[in-house]
Amino acid sequence: MNSPTPTADARRPLHELAAAGRLPDHQVMDRPTLAWIAGQRPGGPGARPRLPHPATVVVPDRSWFARTETTTSIHGVLHGARVAVLVQLVAVGHRLAPGRALALAAAAACHDCRRLNDRTDPGHGRRAADWLTQHPANLHTAFGHAPSPEAITAVALHDVPHHAFTPEQQAAYRRHRLAVDLLKAADALDRYRLPATRWWPDLHQLRLQVPAWAPVLAHELVVLTEQARLDGATDTHAVHLALRGLSTEEETPCAI
Repeated sequence: MNSPTPTADARRPLHELAAAGRLPDHQVMDRPTLAWIAGQRPGGPGARPRLPHPATVVVPDRSWFARTETTTSIHGVLHGARVAVLVQLVAVGHRLAPGRALALAAAAACHDCRRLNDRTDPGHGRRAADWLTQHPANLHTAFGHAPSPEAITAVALHDVPHHAFTPEQQAAYRRHRLAVDLLKAADALDRYRLPATRWWPDLHQLRLQVPAWAPVLAHELVVLTEQARLDGATDTHAVHLALRGLSTEEETPCAI
């Protein structure tokens, strides 16, 4: 049988392309893939989780991204915004001061802004950190928080495995260990957006403990934000709608 043509691939859902090993360089969420993700809920069916703490919405501007194609992709604006939320939620349990948590969230929202594609793209963390260093006014104007040294270090190291740190990176990690591990954890928790379960979070790989409620909440955050955008919401409105849905009083709260 002939292999699918690129035009045929363009019509196939991401989760089917992932199973066939035919994912394109730029991968945009589609309704069948989102329905598949929603049906793979960690822990199985159950009550929708509830936000354990308030979180500030921090959404990166599309103009900050290296390529237009990446803004709506699986490493784009919504991914950055969700990671910014998750950083704030997980940081509470690790006693990070609110101001430091918001500064880290602002940088976390931009951690993939210099990506060139949705593959591994080595070095994109360092490129994003350099961009943050060169454009502090962008974040301060948008979010009221300039990127801190620890936040910039976290962005620079988020895509580098601990075992692959150079001596210089290892020294930077020792100085800013909590910020680096918080961003790595939040980034990992948002892997439920990826179109194959083999790429979903493996919490045993983290250096930092995350709460029991975090996986289910992170999965639901993916489903709610992506569904809202597919339904026509802007990036910012999609995040607000998701957080509102996770904050309603009638929902059963997660155990903390």
